[in-house]
Parts: sequence; C-alpha cells; structure tokens
Amino acid sequence: MKKIIYATFILLNASTALAQPISFAARGVGGGGALFSPSINPANPNEYYIACDMSELFHSTNLGASYNQVDFNQFLGGHNSKVCFTSTTGLLYSISYINDIGTPVKSTDNGVTWTTLAGNPDPSEDTYYMYVDYNNSNRVVIAYYGEVYFSSNGGSSFTSIHTDGTGNGCVVGGAFFDGLNIYLGTNEGVLVSTNGGTTWNMVTISGIPSTDAIWSFAAGKSGGTTRFFCLTGDAADVYVGLQGSDYWDFMTGVYSCDYGSTNWVSKLGGLTVGVDFPMFVGMAENNINTVYLGGSNNAGEPAIYKTTNAGTSWTNTFQTTNNQNIFTGWSGDGGDRGWGYGECLFGMSVCATDANYVLVGDFGFPHYTSDGGANWHQAYVDVADQHAINTSTPQGDNYHSIGIENTTCWQVHWSDASNMWACYSDIRGCRSTDGGDTWSFNYTGNTANSSYRIVEDASGTLYMGTSAIHDMYQSTRLTDAILDATDGAGRILYSTDNAATWTQLMYAGHPVFWLELDPTNANRAYASIINHAGAGLQGGVYRCNDLNNLATSTWTWLGNPPRTEGHPACLKVLDDGTLVATYSGRRNASGTFTASSGVYTYNPTSGAWTDLSDPGMEYWTKDVIVDPNDPTQNTWYVCVFSGWGGPPNGLGGIYKTTDRGINWTKLTGTTLDRVTSLTFNPTNANEVFITTEFQGMWMSSNINAGTPTFSAVTNYPFKQPERIFFNPNDNTEMWVTSFGNGMKMGNITGSGTPEFENNNQLSVYPNPANESMTILNAQANSTFFLYNQVGEKVADYKLSGGNNTIDISKIPVGMYIAKMGERTTKLLVQR
Repeated sequence: MKKIIYATFILLNASTALAQPISFAARGVGGGGALFSPSINPANPNEYYIACDMSELFHSTNLGASYNQVDFNQFLGGHNSKVCFTSTTGLLYSISYINDIGTPVKSTDNGVTWTTLAGNPDPSEDTYYMYVDYNNSNRVVIAYYGEVYFSSNGGSSFTSIHTDGTGNGCVVGGAFFDGLNIYLGTNEGVLVSTNGGTTWNMVTISGIPSTDAIWSFAAGKSGGTTRFFCLTGDAADVYVGLQGSDYWDFMTGVYSCDYGSTNWVSKLGGLTVGVDFPMFVGMAENNINTVYLGGSNNAGEPAIYKTTNAGTSWTNTFQTTNNQNIFTGWSGDGGDRGWGYGECLFGMSVCATDANYVLVGDFGFPHYTSDGGANWHQAYVDVADQHAINTSTPQGDNYHSIGIENTTCWQVHWSDASNMWACYSDIRGCRSTDGGDTWSFNYTGNTANSSYRIVEDASGTLYMGTSAIHDMYQSTRLTDAILDATDGAGRILYSTDNAATWTQLMYAGHPVFWLELDPTNANRAYASIINHAGAGLQGGVYRCNDLNNLATSTWTWLGNPPRTEGHPACLKVLDDGTLVATYSGRRNASGTFTASSGVYTYNPTSGAWTDLSDPGMEYWTKDVIVDPNDPTQNTWYVCVFSGWGGPPNGLGGIYKTTDRGINWTKLTGTTLDRVTSLTFNPTNANEVFITTEFQGMWMSSNINAGTPTFSAVTNYPFKQPERIFFNPNDNTEMWVTSFGNGMKMGNITGSGTPEFENNNQLSVYPNPANESMTILNAQANSTFFLYNQVGEKVADYKLSGGNNTIDISKIPVGMYIAKMGERTTKLLVQR
C-alpha cells in the first residue's frame, strides 16, 4: 500500500524557548506487551488511557494516532490502573502501583501529576477495583481483597460497605451510577444504594445458578428502564486477581436483568459455552440494547461479540480471517505475528456516552472501533504504515513508533549509519535500515522469543545470543526451575548481511545471555550460557578459538569461578586478553539468594579464574564497565542490585575500582538501590548515565571526583531503563533500552543533559511541504501555529475537527516548528 512518511517528531521542553526544540522520541515497531484497563473519556471519545503491567500508563488524545506516557514519578501502571474520568475539568481517578501496592490516586490536571487519596483506609492493602461517578466526582468506590469501601467526599474518607463472604475476595465486576442510585456487580450479587451511598444492600435476583458468580458487570438506562448485563463463571473460579488470560472454559453464562425484576435471564444468543470465551461485558450507559462481550475463542484469537437486540443474538465483530474488517499493524492474519500473539483481551472499554466507540487491549496491542464494530483499527503504529482491511497483513514492512512501546529491549547495535539491530524480549528483535527512523521484522532465521546480546567482528559478521526465556536476571528469572529447563531457542546465531538473514552458529540448549569478542584474537569469542544444574551444557562462560569456522566452530566451557552457580552475565575482554566477567543472582528452591554472584577475571594463558568481588557483589551483580577513558583499563565500574531476605539487603549501587578489582569503593551510598548499567558520554570523560530498576535514569557529571554526585534525569519518563548506547555515527544521539518500554532516542545538549520528549506527536503531511499541507486528527476549534527557528510566530490557523488542509504558499522556505495544543513537529517548507 502507499505510505505517507512523516517527519521526525519533536517536543518542546516546557522550560526552553521554541527556538530550542527537543529531538527525542520513542523508537521501535510499537506494541508487543500486554495492555490492561483501557478507559475512554465519555466527553471526548478520541481521548483514552490504557495501562501496561510493565508500569506505563499511556494517554492518547487523538484516538490512538499518538501517545503520551505518564511520568513514572507520578504514576506506575498495572493490571487495574483503569482511569476514571469525571465531568470536573482535569479531575481523574485511578490505581497506581506505588511501592508495588495498588494505591487509589487522583489527578487534577488531566493526568500529568497524581496524588494519593487522603482517606485510603489501609495504605498497606492492594486496591483492586475503583469506580467513580462521572457526574458527581465525590462518589468513589474502591475494593481491597476482602472489603469494599465508599467515599462521598472525593476520597477524603471512606466507609466500609461490604465484606467478602466467599473466601475468594470481593470481585467488583462493574459499576453504574444513576443519580442517587448506585449499582455494583459483585461475585455475591448486585450491591445497591438508592440514597447516594448512605446505605447499601445486596438485592435478591434469581436466575443465576448458585454454583456460578458474577465476574463482569455493566449497566445502562433508557427512559425508565435500567438494564444490567453480567458474565458469570464457576464460583470457585471467580476470584480477585483473575486476568483475561484465564479465559479457557471460564464463562458459564451471560445474563440480563431489568432492575426491578426479580430474575436474571440467560442471554447467550447463539454463543456456545466451551467454544466462545468472552471475559468482559461492556455497554454505553445510554443504550440498553447494544452490548459487547470481549475475550478469546477456541482458536486462541481475540474475539469481540456484539448484540444490538439486548442479547437475543450475538455477532463476533472482530473478524480475523484475512483481517476482514480490521486495519492491521504488524500483527494480523498473514503478518509478522498472527492473531494468536494478541490471543485474548485484558480489558475492554465501551464509551459511556456512545456505543460506537470501543477500545480493547490484549497480549500485545490496542485496537479500537468508532463505528460500532463495523471496522476495527490498530492503534500502535503510525496510521500511514497500517494495512487495509480485508487484506493479508504483509511481513517485513517498516513501522514508525507512535509512542506506545511496551516490551523489553536489551541492546541497540549499529552496523553502519543506516543498518541497526535491536535485541528484544517477546518480539525477538527488530531491524532498521534507515538509521532507526523505522523498524521492521524484515529478517529470517531468528525465531527465538528473546535476543539478548549482539556483537560484530571486523568483517561485518554479526553474532547474537538468544533464548526462549525472557526477562533474564530480573527477580522472576533467578530460580533453577525456570532457568535450568531445556531452552530450545538458546543459541548463538550469526549474520553476514546486516541482520537480514540469521544462521545457527551454536546450539546451547540454554539461554545465551552475553557474547564478547576478543580484541587480541580475531577468532576468539566468549559466551555466557545459563544453567545451574539442569541437563545439557554446564552453565558458565564458554570460549571459541575458531570463530572463523562459524557453524563448525568449537566452544569450550571454562569451568566454574569460585562460589558461582551457573549464572554468568556480563563479559568484557581487556586489551591484554584478560576476560572480566560478572555472575548474576541466583535464588534457590526456597527463594533465598545464594552468595554466588560477583566479578571475576579469567586468564586465557593459565586458565585460572580469580574472584575480585567486593562483599556487596556476592548476591546480585549486573554489568561491569571498563572506563573507556583509562588507557591502562584499570578503572572499572560494577553495577549491583540489592536483594532481599537478610544478607542481600542494601547492597545495591555502583562500585568502582582503579586497580583492577584489588580495592573497591561504593560510590552511591544508599542513594541508588538497584543499578543495572552505566555508560560514559563519549564526548565528556567526566559524565556518565546510569540505569536503575525502579528509580529511572540517573547521571553524574563528575564521576572522576573523589566523591561524585548523582542526580536523576527527570525528563526520562520510565522507571527501568536497561542500558544506554550512543550512536557511533552521531555522538549526540543517546539510545535508551528498557525493561518494558522499548527504545527511546534523545539528544545530548551542550550542557550534557539528555533531552526527552513525551511523544506528543503532531502528524502533518507532506513533510517537506510546498504550497499546502494537511494536519491530521485536529480537534474542533483548535489552533495550528508555525514558529520560526528563533521562536517567532509566523502564522496561525483555526482548524475544524478531523483533517485540515491549509495554504502555506506564502510561508518562506525554511525550517519551522509546527504546534497544535501540546503536540509539535518539525516542518520543512521547500519549493
């Protein structure tokens, strides 16, 4: 299909003039990770939020054409982070996972900043559900595992209104606010207040078998009729914390009841229990006949059913065969990934005021409809890159990021200024042939879930370590039960054509986490292969001395360094051939950290390992970095995570040696608890950038001082950057990989500060423009501004809703900043 190529996107820093635009944006193919709790604004269905269990909360104001990402210092997303809109301007409510505890919070500036509700009854308890009266924002319902609470004063205080009587927790599957009447659909029945929340009672409605329980609930009103819909499961299977991925054989029934009636009526309408697997029910609050069910089917593909006759009959509107009514990105029938990647819904939002608008999230992607399911649209790649309905999704196409990057990226590598590779979990890896502007799956030979490390030799041959196991050396990937299992995708691959084709070099049968080439021997390489005591290859570091033989090369295990237990991590070969290696954490069967981590050297001549670990490194060591500005290579930095359970506590931070590990100094005190990696600014020997597990990105501009100082890089919005890479072809470009937020690319200013945008992307075309241009997805009565490079306004245009074409024939040739609301882009006018 014909594609419109958009300009590189930028955002103006609020603290700088328009003459200083920031050129930093999300990069990647978009999507790839599970998305939960979508929520559409009832007053403006073009605006919505959707959350990720990797902690992001994404915000779109243009129906998925682009996204902002809420700063992690303000909000941490998760399974239940559904944003509750209100009619009060700027006032939102949601659940943020503060210190991993679901916490009720609110925002008064439309999601930019968030504060905890003052009346939260028990801050140590997880909040699992939250519902707010859109028309009366003082009315708030929250539910812990065993208790439901109500507030009539916007969360300043709460009163208990229900206690669990099932043992499975208080499942609150939905809420409907209708003036003084409030209805909560729970696993014990419908909890009702008819006096604005002062008193509550569980109403008696028969018709649902006593062995079943309500899981999902929705309601609406038309005229004098208030109608409930619910989806049920076996009561033993309905519990707090259940997710949409538990869809198989879950549903036992779909029911409807007009309030005041004493009976639920079955509304399966042609759905078959055991074949159709919906998990969520949703409806507009002003339409009692149009209802949606979302989940999966027995083919393991997303399924979204609709009725327009109150459940008499249902139709699957999400027609995946040949993408009959779905505009696809890279996932779809025939695509780089089939519909089985998305598999099932983790949430569904029907606009409360317009049943035509529905938003869903699944294992990888958001999709929406604005015409009642007649057509569905992908909402994770640039609309100019999407594929037409009723056509097979092509493989190997290029995609622009629109800001919703929600899976893990480990490394970025440049073969040259144009050809790049990014190692990912879950989506294997991505390739760019245009310097990182667009990314694709245009390669063959790599089908592993994760690629972790890539290196390149002098001939241009690429070598890459892969695995079927993702999230390596995170807290959930340290135990033998996971890492010792045979890993059929644990391999070393190689490519001689800039990552277009991958071929097996070595089958390891266990995860290959790191590769390193020896600068003193062109045919020597090292690999970290993970295995504590499982079958197959022994875990540890392997060496190859005949890399030139590629697929017939020989790899030899180098034995166990002292204390270690098969969890090798980062490798670095010094200019004299000495190998420096870290071993990462291991947790035994009881979950306790073993003292098997640290930093070691290997002498390739004697074959001896030496333990150089500081005591703080013995439990969960991450990367080792050799100072690139020390010609003797005596200065190293080692990054460490704190563990938990006694001895591993409080050890995390950055450790430094200036004598190759004989003596160590911990530089960070208690400031940084879990540090993954550290990268030097290639243009400033005193400046480093630091990645952490939950404190975001940090930096030091005096790392060579006796007591260096550290500060947070506050304009990087994600809690867990993984590693930082500078473009070797342009040292002003900083690329940041992350554990769950893909890649971001930023520029280093003259002060050395990395500048990040929040992906407020304005879409215009063509760009460069000549006599006219079109602004996409404008809101009605908005204004489009053009500024020159010194910040002077040169033109403004009043816009109507949708796409607007404007005359720029009188605008002089040159570079401009185009701005509409908070969205910006750089525009080139040429003739």
